[in-house]
Amino acid sequence: MCERFKRFKGQPMPKSVWLARLQAIWLMTGLIFFTSCSSVQQSNVERGTQYRFQEGYPELRISAIGLLDDSDQAYINITSEIVYGSLIYKENDDVQMAIIRYEIRANQVDGTESFGFQNELQIDTDLKIPFLNQDVMTLQNDLEVVPGEYSISISVTDLISGKTTIRETNTMIPDPENPEVNLTSIRLATNKPFQQGEPAGFTPVTTYAVASSVDSLKFDFQVTNNNLAEPLRVVSKLLSYEADSSSANPLHFNNYSPSSIQYLGLEYRSAEVLYETTRVLQDPGSVTMEFYFPIPERGNYRFEVNVLGSGEEEEKYRARDFAVKSRNYPNIQSAREMAAPLIYLMDRKDHERLMAATDPVVLKSEVDRFWLSNIGEPNTAKAVLSLYYDRVEKANKLFGNYKEGWKTDMGMMYVLFGPPWYIERRLDGMWWSYSYDRNDPEYNFYFERTKINTVYFPFDNFMLRRDVGYFNRQYQQVQLWLTGGILQRNL
Repeated sequence: MCERFKRFKGQPMPKSVWLARLQAIWLMTGLIFFTSCSSVQQSNVERGTQYRFQEGYPELRISAIGLLDDSDQAYINITSEIVYGSLIYKENDDVQMAIIRYEIRANQVDGTESFGFQNELQIDTDLKIPFLNQDVMTLQNDLEVVPGEYSISISVTDLISGKTTIRETNTMIPDPENPEVNLTSIRLATNKPFQQGEPAGFTPVTTYAVASSVDSLKFDFQVTNNNLAEPLRVVSKLLSYEADSSSANPLHFNNYSPSSIQYLGLEYRSAEVLYETTRVLQDPGSVTMEFYFPIPERGNYRFEVNVLGSGEEEEKYRARDFAVKSRNYPNIQSAREMAAPLIYLMDRKDHERLMAATDPVVLKSEVDRFWLSNIGEPNTAKAVLSLYYDRVEKANKLFGNYKEGWKTDMGMMYVLFGPPWYIERRLDGMWWSYSYDRNDPEYNFYFERTKINTVYFPFDNFMLRRDVGYFNRQYQQVQLWLTGGILQRNL
């Protein structure tokens, strides 16, 4: 028999050992309970769809929420955004024309019900170069369904190129006859400042990012309970999280400390409560609740709802995470949006002086002067400028997370060097190669994965492994941009 068991055979267990083991059991039980509750909460946090940019394919972003109308008819409100410039156009009587097939399919997860429709749309524009148009066409549809949980698939096929983009999401509509407490998803919508000739109203947000040009935010959801034995308390909060918002350091700088906010990315462990309110529901039925906020400053936020029963036990939890980013994100349109990414081409002190300009007209003039003074020839400067900001916009769509995509390490590399020739993925990171020689230290770059993308940290956070040996490589690359040589060769 094992010695540690022989010791207590036929003898009462010492009180100190008994208490220590009991405390360990309590600790493990509490840890399992906390982890389980935290996991359930995190699985009920929505963040919108990612941009998932793919060159040559229609850009499609979607959101869906299941609701009950005033007569308890279940329906799914679906919002789709299609980027005009992602479509292929052909000329027809001096008008550029695109044709798409738009299809929605909602399949009941635990049943046999299926709903949907298909439609063809023709898009006409007078723009001579329509592929430069990064505005979106917004389509909103209400699909009548029966209560239940649904998997939703939305596809857009460009009928000229033949390429199709599919996006999927899910939602749930509570059964009004079910006595259980139910809480729908939270819908986030924005309202732009009023402009003459534009219709007013809120438009659902399909992504994690919210452009800071909007005027206000709206959150709405439904709480359903048809057997209200006791009042329900609905606690709603708006939270703010600390997150890195800095642009990437040069390639030859020191690596970030593991304790720095740049390395951690976003701190979910601590939150600042910006707003909190409690509403008590006394009567049975479905109640729609709406909350309005002015657009907050740039940062990462969560609007969460707890439905509490008697004894403070949590009945239901839902949340909607979002980040307020630059004015026209992911697009680059304003003078400040054009000036900010120049940090990768300028001396840092010069860039600070540039960003200190508060007048948009003065700032735009300084940006133009930067390009012309370096490149000289106006047409060449215009072509280089167009290429640079095209890469910035694509970096926003490819690498955006809790901050703008161009500010990430991968975003910086993409802007300066373009897409890598080869990518080698590993469990703890990723290699980007810009050479046929995979051992060339000047053209191979390693990105460390600081955190795994999970339900607890739903972002990719890759940090470049910096080295002083990259100084010459970055200097030469910057010179290609400042002389216009980038138009002849990428490296």
